[in-house]
Amino acid sequence: MSASGSDPNRGNPAWSGDGLVIGAGPAALAIAAELGERGLAVAALAPAPPTAPWANTYGIWAQEVEALGLAHLLSHRWEDTVSHFGPGGEGREGTVHHGRAYGLFDKTALQNHWLERCARAGVRWQQGRAATIRHDPDDSTVTTSTGEEWRARLVVDASGHEPVFVRRSSDGPVAGQAAYGIVGRFNADPIPAGQFVFMDYRSDHLPAAERLEPPTFLYAMDLGDGVFFVEETSLALAPPVPFSTLRERLRRRLAHRGVGVREVLHEEFCLFPMNPPLPDPRQRVVGFGGAGGLVHPASGYMVGGLLRRAPELADAIAAALAAGLTGEALATAAWEGLWSPDLRWKHAFFRFGLEKLMRFEEARLRHHFHTFFQLPTAQWTGFLTNTLPPRELLVAMVGLYSRAPWDVRWGLMTLQGREGALLGRLLRCG
Repeated sequence: MSASGSDPNRGNPAWSGDGLVIGAGPAALAIAAELGERGLAVAALAPAPPTAPWANTYGIWAQEVEALGLAHLLSHRWEDTVSHFGPGGEGREGTVHHGRAYGLFDKTALQNHWLERCARAGVRWQQGRAATIRHDPDDSTVTTSTGEEWRARLVVDASGHEPVFVRRSSDGPVAGQAAYGIVGRFNADPIPAGQFVFMDYRSDHLPAAERLEPPTFLYAMDLGDGVFFVEETSLALAPPVPFSTLRERLRRRLAHRGVGVREVLHEEFCLFPMNPPLPDPRQRVVGFGGAGGLVHPASGYMVGGLLRRAPELADAIAAALAAGLTGEALATAAWEGLWSPDLRWKHAFFRFGLEKLMRFEEARLRHHFHTFFQLPTAQWTGFLTNTLPPRELLVAMVGLYSRAPWDVRWGLMTLQGREGALLGRLLRCG
């Protein structure tokens, strides 16, 4: 199903087909593979080649990746998974044993998984920078910075959190999740051997005055052979916590426990938007990944969502093309395939919830998360992975409220700042 274009006066493009994907990261590879496997003529355009190494690490709850049949793409798996929400010290107060395995993707294996599928499906990769786009009744033409034209029935922008073409409205400051991490060797184990620490909110390494500042937590894992990954993370804040602050807090956290860095094998600087509004679904370019709003606004997870939702979007696009849809109708069908009414409602719900958590002080935030992980495992894992249906999500949150201490309940009941506006948006989604 190749697009030939309807205007005889236009020049011959460098390529013409069904779908043009903008980007070469995880989201671009995921959707390009799915579209190609449905028999569509697909190309991808990005400044960097699709084989360029990915900088950040990607973790996932093991059950989520096992359900997709992709557990072989994990480089590590931990059965001993814990979080600490006590005020400090090594006692058992506030410690949660999750009882769920956690995994770390082998980035190269995940990348090659998608690249091999793209190669088998005939996806064409082109290095270049998309500069402008022109929409015609039946197709769209992207012009690169060097003047090449690439024409497709549908353009999918998977270029990341600052997309090339996708438009997103603004309804206030966007909070960023920031993290600074080290993969390295230490003079003492920063966490118990063989363990994965999801959240360590203990703050006994900080003076009392600093505990009033935006809370941060440790995310850490034993990678084996004396190598650990330790990362100081801010859940979300606008503006985000500076890397310099995170680096200093990590150093002080380790030093307080008698841990010094012997060798740094890798430094990780991670910053991405958590709670922007969804893109406008009336536009002709369809977003995917960060460009399409797939970051979970309350947890920051996205790769599991890419794996689950790329097939859904590709199915919607293939069906629309088979039905003869073009132009605005094709784009509308694609957006509807990506963002169902239930998913839109849940996105609004998560944004509203994150807004509340961002104003919780350190003690109340610890109380909240300690309560959250007392929920039935299916509820808290479903919340973090965005796999709970709306009704079950509401049941889980009622359960959270009923279990929570009064400081958390009061914080959940009162409205401050733009919470009222976000609640109104949530109600309209319903």
